[in-house]
Amino acid sequence: MGPHRKALRTTAVGAVSATLVAGTALGFAPTAQAAPNPVRFVDIAGDGGTVLKANVVTPAGARGTDRYPLLVMPTSWGLPQVEYLAQAQKLADSGYVVVTYNVRGFWQSGGEIEVAGPPDIADASKVIDWALTHTPADAGHIGMAGVSYGAGISLLTAAHDKRIKAVASLSGWADLIGSIYAGRTQHLQAAALLDGASVVTGRQSAELRQTFNDFYGSNLAKEPELVAWGKKRSAATYVDRINENGAAIMLANAWGDSVFPPNQYADFYEKLTGPKRLEMRPGDHATAELTGLFGLPNDVWKDTERWFDHYLRGEDNGIDREQPVQLKSRSTGGYEGYPDWKSAGATDRKIALGGSKTIRANVNSGADGGVVFLSSILDQVAQLPPMASIPLLPRRWAAVWQSEKSATAQQVRGTTRLHTTLTPTKESGTLVAYLYDVGPLGLGKLVTHAPYTFHGRTPGKPFGVDLELYSTAYDVPAGHRLALVVDTVDPLYIEHNPSGAQLTFSSPANDPSYVSVPLREQ
Repeated sequence: MGPHRKALRTTAVGAVSATLVAGTALGFAPTAQAAPNPVRFVDIAGDGGTVLKANVVTPAGARGTDRYPLLVMPTSWGLPQVEYLAQAQKLADSGYVVVTYNVRGFWQSGGEIEVAGPPDIADASKVIDWALTHTPADAGHIGMAGVSYGAGISLLTAAHDKRIKAVASLSGWADLIGSIYAGRTQHLQAAALLDGASVVTGRQSAELRQTFNDFYGSNLAKEPELVAWGKKRSAATYVDRINENGAAIMLANAWGDSVFPPNQYADFYEKLTGPKRLEMRPGDHATAELTGLFGLPNDVWKDTERWFDHYLRGEDNGIDREQPVQLKSRSTGGYEGYPDWKSAGATDRKIALGGSKTIRANVNSGADGGVVFLSSILDQVAQLPPMASIPLLPRRWAAVWQSEKSATAQQVRGTTRLHTTLTPTKESGTLVAYLYDVGPLGLGKLVTHAPYTFHGRTPGKPFGVDLELYSTAYDVPAGHRLALVVDTVDPLYIEHNPSGAQLTFSSPANDPSYVSVPLREQ
């Protein structure tokens, strides 16, 4: 556990620094421009009387008899209550009453951090109650929006409060376990970011502190409790309620979100039956929305306002007639519209993973997913994903398969899937699979990856592995190859390979191994 704790401390310091820089910068946002609409700083009694610090922005010139659609916006994890003030001003200009509030346990709000637990959901409903009593809000036209933590709380509240008619959930989660414990693997850097930020800007509950400790400690005896804790805080658990309530749901996320990977949003989107929209863009956690928090032009916030204008104000702005799935490629920057998620990658290209390859565990081969935030931001602004020299990867610690060169460009869209047969020498282990775009000189650019952990297996006995890599949109140039690389160590994750462990990958004749890559139809 020593290396894990060292990595945790290092990542937590970076996470806290980033959070405080963002919070400080956002704290200056309200003074950066004139505020034409009245802004009030108020205390709202949340669940059990817990004080929630809030901002209220109303349209300029609102009279006592006027009624306006209401938007409630819970803050992101670790950020102060002024986070959304620039957007709140814009929305008030358009005719909304906007209430933004600091969630319990953070900054000046009371209580302890509940991680979108029942008290947080009850708080959101209490804020709505307060707004209907103390502002010119229209009880028949209520929406919720938020980034990250606020996004998750907004979705969960829509499942529990029938008054909510529309939601914009930006860089959030629908499946908490499918985010930070995907592949049954602890996402170390993501968890450390959340942990470090909450220690500095909030007050952790005893339950949360124990949950983090069990998570880092790989306590398998506590795994059922961890999964139950996460499901209770996941909108996917309550998707039937959301569908029954009928709220219009807009989901937006980044391909490289290192806290809440895009797969879980896409899966949730497919289960929604009411009005819905899914947007995916390059970037990392909340980076696609960031410029909009400073009041600058921003596609995510523009579509958010259009979503509410249509579903809360009844404007015929055409958003309901657009293709509901909007994807922006990491390579070209242009938007592509699809009628549903599966239509994005209409064609599957299967690459056979023949032969038998054995690798030794416990050593980073040089293939990895990068660093939380930094790597995906570089990909977002400069199209520089993590790279590796595929010919130089040591085959002692990395299994490598390569396709033939493609005569045409390949537009990867959606979720790549790996199927293989694995024979371990120990009962537990971790592998990480990477898909690379390999140029003529052998330099591989990371297209996608994902971890996979197993426990309780019989040493020497083969078993099947099916792994979904993180969804993406990436264009592989003509003349390039695709390469699948599998190793056992990645700094993003906690690995579970005992000392001396080996993994053998094979392709039985009756169950061939392959990687299936979803391609956009040409």
